[in-house]
Amino acid sequence: MERARILLLDAAPGELLDRELERLLGHGLAVTLNLRRVADHARARAVWAGRVDFTDFDAFDESALLAETVRDGLGYHAVKSRAGVPLRAAFLAAATDATLVNRLRAVGRAGVGTDHVELAAAARYGVAVTHTPGSNANAVAEFTLAQLLALTRDLPAYNEAAHQGHWRAPTAPTAELSELTLGIVGMGRIGRALAERATALGMDVQAVSRRPAEASVPRAHSLDTLLATSDVVSLHLPLTVQTRGLIGRAELALMRPGSILLNTARGGIVDEQALADALRDPAHPIAAAAVDTFEHEHAAFASPLFGLPNALLTPHVAGMSRSAVATAALRCADHIAALLADLPDGVPVVTA
Repeated sequence: MERARILLLDAAPGELLDRELERLLGHGLAVTLNLRRVADHARARAVWAGRVDFTDFDAFDESALLAETVRDGLGYHAVKSRAGVPLRAAFLAAATDATLVNRLRAVGRAGVGTDHVELAAAARYGVAVTHTPGSNANAVAEFTLAQLLALTRDLPAYNEAAHQGHWRAPTAPTAELSELTLGIVGMGRIGRALAERATALGMDVQAVSRRPAEASVPRAHSLDTLLATSDVVSLHLPLTVQTRGLIGRAELALMRPGSILLNTARGGIVDEQALADALRDPAHPIAAAAVDTFEHEHAAFASPLFGLPNALLTPHVAGMSRSAVATAALRCADHIAALLADLPDGVPVVTA
């Protein structure tokens, strides 16, 4: 029986690449590895030649992705992405075309969230979409705490001044964590992990969430109430039709004087232009923001937040701990193999 074909759009980085490939091959899959995001091409070819096939293209270029999908008329049964390569209707249509020898059946995300996939089109073309919820919860919670500490203690400004040879004394003492209230928007796995860590550090924590209330975390009556009564607001919810633009000008204006906004969720949840305007305005209540996710990322990376000294910007790396990436890669491999074997029990499948 011919092995099912899978295309790795972006493999796990570094030494984790070997573990991911071994897991996929162990499931009996025929693997094609895209080398574009592999750091050491020569090593990958030397170690894996004869066991996997290779290609090299920019998966974020839809025309290049489509060309690879239909190359030689073979097609793939599954594709896997780590960085959230956009998989839109045009790709899904091409990948399931009846003229292909192998037609797409599954899309896997080694990470949390499936907003990079056009889910309605996936359902229309019979493609199952899976991801790895919870795989990076600890990593993102720790990263969020790092953002919080960096901004509440003004570390970026001190660092920049010191590198320029300036001895920058504080204009006023800063508050300790035990003096601050953390508002968490979204109490999924990441939100709960953050709440546990912040509570252990002495912070007052409150939350708003669609999930049932948990006695360990007090619930604010509404998002508006949480914004108005928190010193730090951290976002931890998926990007959906309902959450897109959730934090805009009106919401930012509700925040406490001197407050901080943290976003490690998805860029589209926050109106970046409104946030940039607020951070430029010394009269605005918000003092700073840390943003790890943007409306436009990777090759299209652009934001009105560029250049603002009170905006701490990072390139969507909150979940990039060794443990999180390994867990996501191996779990995603297992999910895809199960879907291709028509064994979907226990596999998280996302629908429109």
